[in-house]
Amino acid sequence: MVLDELWAEFPGASVAALACCFVAAAVALRWSSRRLARDAGARARRKQRAALETMDKSAQRFRLQNPDLDSEALLAMPLTQLVQKLQRAELSPEAALFTYVGKAWEVNKETNCVTTYLADCETQLSQAPKRGLLYGVPVSLKECFSYKGQDSTLGLSLNESMPAECDSVVVQVLKLQGAVPFVHTNIPQSMFSKSGLKGCVYGQVAVQMSVGPMARDVESLALCLRALLCEDMFRLDAAVPPLPFKEEVYTSSQPLRVGYYETDNYTTPTPAMKRALLETKQSLEAAGHTLIPFLPSNIPHALEILSTGGLFSDGGHSFLQNFKGDFVDPCLGDLISVLKIPRCLKGLLAFLLKPLFPRMAAFLGSMKSRSAGKLWELQYEIEVYRNSVIAQWRALDLDVLLTPMLGPALNLNAPGRATAAVSYTLLYNCLDFPAGVVPVTTVTAEDEAQMEHYKGYFGDIWDKALQKAVKKSVGLPVAVQCVALPWQEELCLRFMREVERLMTPEKQPS
Repeated sequence: MVLDELWAEFPGASVAALACCFVAAAVALRWSSRRLARDAGARARRKQRAALETMDKSAQRFRLQNPDLDSEALLAMPLTQLVQKLQRAELSPEAALFTYVGKAWEVNKETNCVTTYLADCETQLSQAPKRGLLYGVPVSLKECFSYKGQDSTLGLSLNESMPAECDSVVVQVLKLQGAVPFVHTNIPQSMFSKSGLKGCVYGQVAVQMSVGPMARDVESLALCLRALLCEDMFRLDAAVPPLPFKEEVYTSSQPLRVGYYETDNYTTPTPAMKRALLETKQSLEAAGHTLIPFLPSNIPHALEILSTGGLFSDGGHSFLQNFKGDFVDPCLGDLISVLKIPRCLKGLLAFLLKPLFPRMAAFLGSMKSRSAGKLWELQYEIEVYRNSVIAQWRALDLDVLLTPMLGPALNLNAPGRATAAVSYTLLYNCLDFPAGVVPVTTVTAEDEAQMEHYKGYFGDIWDKALQKAVKKSVGLPVAVQCVALPWQEELCLRFMREVERLMTPEKQPS
């Protein structure tokens, strides 16, 4: 009634003019917010360039002062050998640091992987405790690991010029163990993440994220875990159970009972993925381990309802707040567009899509806001599902599980279009099982030729996107995934070490 009276007061021309004003205001607001994002991006790039210049000068200065240093030999050392030489003073921490600084600068020219140089690493050298398990080891940090005085932007303009007030717990422990963090490196735009790390969404605990190291070999990963599971970690973060690294589990040579599956029946593995899994299975059997077919129950439900529902129980509202007025990485474009769809329309689209695109419909239907009661129901469902898989596992008396790993690396901007392919990894976030990845082979020309006939189980746009995403990948590494039950990280690493020993013996310590 009030609106009718209001519109009656305005002649037609005035209404049109008012509408134009609203449109112009909206455009101006969007332009203004994008300008802020552009300015933030420009500032970040200037900071990056300045940091890289400092990085290059530091590396060059050290090279000039130490012309006889064999940088290639130093870079080729396994982590365990590097640590031994540093602790025995056969190699100086300065030599290790600036050699890695120089290599990182060179790699960055091709990949743009370094967001900033942590210049105080040069003073950290003198403070590194020599008793530490990682004394003098240069360490790169993903940008989500907060570092005092540095931004953790996550690729978002709202986090630019917001330096961390203190180091995250993981960084503090690394330093106390003698490691020397020297660069922040890129991550995909945004981050769910994890207590103690910079993220976009806090308080989401239905689907657990994980923190873990990356290294060239399993022994290096084990050393990192030994360093992190220490009194300093337990003191700084009381939520971490005070359980030291179980050496007897990691070093055991007892034959394992290994569950395995060739496919999750949700994402058809690429030919290279399937071959990697089968070759690893055969090698494990030949080495005396027992391989038993095992597939966790109801994987589609775990992915489409439990995982997606847990991650987006607020309809994606908290996640979207981070992107207001900002640029969006092409890999996130589809997700952002879907999350912006009103709740009622999501339900309608899910209903209409179900006959032709059941997976897309299921994901869309789960990306809706829930009441507290519905969220509790979902979290209880996750708990029940987790216990059912553990019961399946124990009924077969399994030690560990071998699964395919999505691979090879997807082409630029492709991951956001092949959404369902996360099935091989997201399942274990939902279950909160420790998992690790071991490269075992590379893509062959025959793998690539077979991929031309790839159809997928559903033949939907996600299957087609995955087929396109791995084109021209001959020579790229392909891995398998090793999984253990909760709190069995050492057993997971022991299994990874066995896979590495059998499939890539050249990585074994001499």
